[in-house]
Amino acid sequence: MRYVCIRANNAGPLTGTGTNTWLIFGAQPTLIDAADIREEYVQRIADALEAEQPGASLARVLVTHAHSDHIGGVEAIRRRWPEVTFAKMPDPQRDQRYEVPWTPVNDDELLKAGDGVLEAIHTPGHAPDHLCFFEPRTSTLFCGDLLINGGTVTIPVSTGGDLTRYLKSLRRVAAMQPRRALAGHGDPIENPGALIRAYLGHRQLREQQILDVLGNGAATINEIVGRVYQGLPSTLDKAAAENVLAHLLKLRDEGRATHDDDESRWRL
Repeated sequence: MRYVCIRANNAGPLTGTGTNTWLIFGAQPTLIDAADIREEYVQRIADALEAEQPGASLARVLVTHAHSDHIGGVEAIRRRWPEVTFAKMPDPQRDQRYEVPWTPVNDDELLKAGDGVLEAIHTPGHAPDHLCFFEPRTSTLFCGDLLINGGTVTIPVSTGGDLTRYLKSLRRVAAMQPRRALAGHGDPIENPGALIRAYLGHRQLREQQILDVLGNGAATINEIVGRVYQGLPSTLDKAAAENVLAHLLKLRDEGRATHDDDESRWRL
């Protein structure tokens, strides 16, 4: 499998150095994710394709999930390649924001990409429609926002994130034993299994920290964030609050915490 990373120029607190999109070369040139609306980004895709396959056109765009830094460039790509097909797991509320025809992708579906096929793996948690794409010959996983090399993944409850589903997705991918993971942010991950084990341990530790501060009188999300995420830059306060809420909802569903709707207060 031949591919190259086309990184969007959208660096920020949650996107790191920018969103990685992956251009797969071959009979069916395929782009994993479409991150940027700017012509400069689309031109870099075209230049990379022309350098590797002179005269070839982009055939397909596979979107891991409908967060704007992974889907926002689809209309710009369609203007450049009107015949390209766009495919993702359906999320009608968000997909309709983009005026491109969508081909629905199902869990475990095989999709042509480059000179081979990718298996679509439904991995909800960071987003309800999140997909990874697995290339079996090289055991390579295009993992979107399931994993990040050098950080952890936010579980944004306000846009459909779910920590219980995310942990299940991590375990599903771990069982596949991918040799390499190409994420939506950060460098390639050469030992995905080790990172997943670290993620599971991190979430278990964070859960215990939240239980401890609840037991010591913290009751609101802001109070919990202040005690658990000490020294956090203010630009990440919102993401930390989303993660805390994700943990609290998991604890509530397990009968280990309760919530006062009127006062937005949590307790054991």
